[in-house]
Amino acid sequence: MNIAGAALALSSAFVLAGSARSAEASLQQGRAIAEANCARCHNLEKSGDSPFPPAPPFRVIAKMYAASDLEEALVEGIVVGHPAMPEFTMSGEEAAALSMFIDSLGR
Repeated sequence: MNIAGAALALSSAFVLAGSARSAEASLQQGRAIAEANCARCHNLEKSGDSPFPPAPPFRVIAKMYAASDLEEALVEGIVVGHPAMPEFTMSGEEAAALSMFIDSLGR
């Protein structure tokens, strides 16, 4: 491998490592948002029931909706058919983080 090839491989490794850290930071941000705003009603884990039975666990929501659809709904202001669910509007970054976290529970 020549010097240019080695430099390209090294810079690619740094980009991938940065992306992994960025994704992990977004996932942690999404969990924090969920814990602060959603955990009172929704289960945030890969097993178990929700504290408020009408609220589906996030792992169920992850299987029902694409992450991109959830993200869009959160930015626009999610409104559902039951009155106990408060209306939420989030920034694009917050919505992306929360939808990434929800999506991670469906895998």
